Amino acid sequence: MTWTCPFCPLACDHLEVRVGSGAQPLELAGGDCARARRALATFSSAPSAPLAEVDGRAVSVDEAVAAAARLLAASRQPLFANLATDVAGARALYPLACASGAICDAAPGEALMHGLRALQDRGQFTATLAEVRTRADLIVFVGGLPLALASGIRERLGIADPQVPQRHVVVLGPGEGDEAALAGWAGAGVTVETIALHGDLFDTLSLLDALVAKRPAMASATLPENLRALAERLHAARYAVLVGTPALLPAQGALIVETLHRTVNTLNRTTRAAALWIAGGNGAGTANQVFAWLSGLPLRSRAGPRGLEHEPLRYGSLRLLAQGAADALLWVSAFDADAAPPDNGLPMIVLGHPALAERVRRAGSVFIAVSTPGIGSAGHVFRTDGTVLMPLHAARPDRLPTVAAIAQQLLAGLPARKAA
Repeated sequence: MTWTCPFCPLACDHLEVRVGSGAQPLELAGGDCARARRALATFSSAPSAPLAEVDGRAVSVDEAVAAAARLLAASRQPLFANLATDVAGARALYPLACASGAICDAAPGEALMHGLRALQDRGQFTATLAEVRTRADLIVFVGGLPLALASGIRERLGIADPQVPQRHVVVLGPGEGDEAALAGWAGAGVTVETIALHGDLFDTLSLLDALVAKRPAMASATLPENLRALAERLHAARYAVLVGTPALLPAQGALIVETLHRTVNTLNRTTRAAALWIAGGNGAGTANQVFAWLSGLPLRSRAGPRGLEHEPLRYGSLRLLAQGAADALLWVSAFDADAAPPDNGLPMIVLGHPALAERVRRAGSVFIAVSTPGIGSAGHVFRTDGTVLMPLHAARPDRLPTVAAIAQQLLAGLPARKAA
């Protein structure tokens, strides 16, 4: 069956899943992707049975939900973190967060905030995957190739497709292994190039931005010729796309994002250019989209006594846990069997992949195994370009509850617990 992969920001829909029997792991068919292959191997062909635990003791799902509702009702400042779920799950978590006054943050929150803060401050001009595939003749990867995060990026950007007769692909600031990977992309109609950083990434992008803007001081400055040539290529391109990966950016990456957007804006005065950010996988982008349209604010927000509050720095989940600023943790991890919560001593609720049960088993915890959208249940996720909602179909349906179903039950039980 045709299958949409929920395990990376690209949400590829050209692959298939092979279902075996019993404990045989699910297998990828119809193509190859290292990330999808690893993720599928964490699911057995036989659907998982419902699983719930309280304090490390097996209980029914209803008992676990009741215990989780008591835990949330007793909390003065809960933290909802990771938020790896689909649209329906995020929509159900939002009213629960409002009812409990929870702060909400995705697991890759720092990377997510790089782009959001720049968007809030300056705006942006971005492309879709389809636009890059069918129009871009110059593609510049900023800060390295995102192969660990999105191993199918070459195919999804159409770098080997004949739709654009000639493409030039540049990696500005290549990481380990990028030059070898890029060399394998070269071929008919595709030329490739790597350019080392001139200083750090911010320094290099600032210089490139000044060269693209043709600032007078740049005419006499001593700069690498390949950086000057790249500025000229950007101006000459019919459609240039600068591809960035927020997870690869250093601290204060929002400044780098703003610089890249300024370069795109300059180019659009005389030609056509756009940015494309490879981010939002594991449900982070989906949760952010849903919370933004329901509240008007992105993640790292809360509905509290003072109304809606958004704190992109102060409400980071790792910061809150390190400072002891939360007294309960709700961790949602419906996709990734390895995405366990950070070590903490808080009362904790985990809605996650069945394989997480052993890793979170301790006193003061509630664990409920939930169905993975795209594996055991249907759903929807937002793709990395943020404008396309991809439908997920169950590869092999199971009887596990969805995140949405558990969140709705918690919300129904929460007011009664608080009143009591």
